[in-house]
Amino acid sequence: MALIGNSDLDVSPLCLGGNVFGWTADEATSFEVLDSYTEAGGNFVDTADVYSAWVPGHSGGESETVIGSWLAKRGRRDDVVVATKVASHPDFKGLKAATVKAAAEESLRRLGTDRIDLYYTHYDDPETPVEEIVTALDGLVREGKVRHVAASNISPERLAASLEFADREGLTKYVALQQHYNLVEREGYEGPLREVVEAHGLASVPYFGLARGFLTGKYRPGVTVDSPRAEGAGAYLGSERGPRVLAALDEVAAAHGVEPASVALAWLRSQPTVVAPIASARTPGQLTALLASMALELTAAELEQLTTASV
Repeated sequence: MALIGNSDLDVSPLCLGGNVFGWTADEATSFEVLDSYTEAGGNFVDTADVYSAWVPGHSGGESETVIGSWLAKRGRRDDVVVATKVASHPDFKGLKAATVKAAAEESLRRLGTDRIDLYYTHYDDPETPVEEIVTALDGLVREGKVRHVAASNISPERLAASLEFADREGLTKYVALQQHYNLVEREGYEGPLREVVEAHGLASVPYFGLARGFLTGKYRPGVTVDSPRAEGAGAYLGSERGPRVLAALDEVAAAHGVEPASVALAWLRSQPTVVAPIASARTPGQLTALLASMALELTAAELEQLTTASV
């Protein structure tokens, strides 16, 4: 367990992604995945108000609704850290103050709760001044509807400006950053963005920790995978880095008797600022390798081997 930044949110070393709930996992299967995750000691669930608005016939909020139903039926609200996001729902686009406030109310309703533990700005809204965004989020915290706030998909400059404004005005500061980061996608985070996170004591909670499934090892030359993410994941095979990383993952995984996905997440968790990578599972069977990553400790030599392969 580890604290997210300077917050009081004590979370497990794997965050369960809820993007599949109500989409590729129906409610019954989603409940099974959530049950298995929490029974294994997990306590950190991530979703967003927009999940799964891209599906024909869906309007967004399906994942929040499933999670809210599970929390109520299992009586787990007080021992699970629930994170959701604002800015992308079809009815609540952007980060204007009124949008943030209205979207939060809808998320609370769907989740069936009186507070959101960690509320992310899903995507930055360059049209809205950081002062307006930070002030709106601070208002939700002061009302008790949100415990802590965080950012996602934001530039180093806008993140720094948000943090500095909050400091200067005595408003609620971001405690975490959710960003695209994994063994085959390092450049976007390692550099100015991570420097801001380190300077302000934020925690990193990276998404696409398994590179859309590529780092599970199931995508190989000549292998067809039935997944809505197959095209994106398979694209990594065409690079020099992709096969090189898979070879390193295979070797380290064999040494520990685990799956490549477990190793990929363990590597990610060991990186500076990272507290809990996010990964999702459509079935309890897919969850097994993810859960194994929570207790997997890689040696310094293995970490270096993976890091070198991923350059």
